[in-house]
Amino acid sequence: MRNLTMMTDLYQLTMMNAYLKMGMADREAVFDVFYRSAPGLEFAVAAGLEQAVEYINNLHFTEEEIEYLKSLALFDEAFFDRLRKFRFTGDIFAVREGEIVFPTEPILTVRAPLFEAQLVETALLNIINHQTLIATKALKITQETTGAVSEFGLRRAQGPDAGIYGSRASMIGGCTSTSNVLAGQLFDVRISGTHAHSWVMSFPTELEAFRHYAEIYPENCLLLVDTYNTLKSGVPNAIKVFDELSAKGYRPVGIRLDSGDLAYLSKIARKMLDDAGYPDAKIFASGDIDENILSSLKSQGAKIDVWGIGTKLITASPNPALGGVYKLAAINLNGEWEPRMKFSDTPEKLTNPGFKTTYRIYGGDGMAAADLIALRSERFDETKPLTIFHPLETWKKTTFTDYRMRDLMVQVFDRGKQVYELPPLKEIIAFAARSREEFWEEYKRRVNPHRYKVDLSDGLYALKQSLLRANQEH
Repeated sequence: MRNLTMMTDLYQLTMMNAYLKMGMADREAVFDVFYRSAPGLEFAVAAGLEQAVEYINNLHFTEEEIEYLKSLALFDEAFFDRLRKFRFTGDIFAVREGEIVFPTEPILTVRAPLFEAQLVETALLNIINHQTLIATKALKITQETTGAVSEFGLRRAQGPDAGIYGSRASMIGGCTSTSNVLAGQLFDVRISGTHAHSWVMSFPTELEAFRHYAEIYPENCLLLVDTYNTLKSGVPNAIKVFDELSAKGYRPVGIRLDSGDLAYLSKIARKMLDDAGYPDAKIFASGDIDENILSSLKSQGAKIDVWGIGTKLITASPNPALGGVYKLAAINLNGEWEPRMKFSDTPEKLTNPGFKTTYRIYGGDGMAAADLIALRSERFDETKPLTIFHPLETWKKTTFTDYRMRDLMVQVFDRGKQVYELPPLKEIIAFAARSREEFWEEYKRRVNPHRYKVDLSDGLYALKQSLLRANQEH
């Protein structure tokens, strides 16, 4: 396990040192990780908690790292003495990986001494932002097709970690396999792949290349047919090899298309395969595909069974970042917790104060109907009607009578000790699938999704308004 303690911004360290000098290092504070709304990010799939837990569990400064910090000539020995004893001693609450979350909802909450809570900001944002972004993109892609999707993005990822953990996140978002062998080994997920154009081009003829591949992998024969001419040579040569395999008692897996008009080529190739007696041969497709292209191909009746999607998935194009932030929500002053919020002339950028959680409200039909961000001290009686209202357009109200509520957050660390058992990735994937099914398609659709209600509880709304009034008076 890598020690990522030094994976932080310099200003975290300078603030920690300043807190120490001001006698504030042990003052407890609450910070929230959440993201703000952006086009294409009306909802997100939470991911990265496992790596965040590994990071927290391994926090410590080595002597080598301390020597490097000494070379900066910014800190004194009192600071380095504190770093030598550094361990995380606070609490962490988080939503489960695979949970659907919405803008402003806490994805992860840290309650810890300022000295500790400040250090972990950068790494937690790095981990949660990246994997949540890729998992969300994967969901947007996979929900546009009934066919399986394999993540093929390692070669286009922004570095090894982005490739490895992007593969993990894509599985949480709905992909069924990855081309990334290391990810398959690390996370125990299915890997998939065929051969490249270079295999075909390494032989005198396409047919010879296909035959040799089939001889080596008779039970897993999937042939790339677009090296020279898809319909005039690729598919006919594949069928010849399939006939030879069939004569030996094997059934071919199928063909892969990697270029050209995928809708047209897949429909003609499907007819050719069916007419040749291979209705069960799969048609795989790859080649710079995203959810918009998938939607278009689906509307054109493309005959594609499995998709290999790389660049636009692993880079989450066109969204370069989730935009998650880490904001102070409360601080303990002389034994009393005081709420904190960031003010802005833009209402959407006002932060929510206090120590919070999020409840998901389910209607009588069992489907998710709204989310309620609330103070952790608040209690709700599900036997009584519940009225919620829009936090900005307060005249918009909804009353629930037949409903149930679920707290989306679980405690992960209690006074520095991990108390949440991390599930294996296969369980996370299954949970993510169930989470997706809780929402009507209108909330998840690719274009103009219906706005899902995310409201504030009475207690949180009142607290926020009181801080706004106090700020105006000040």
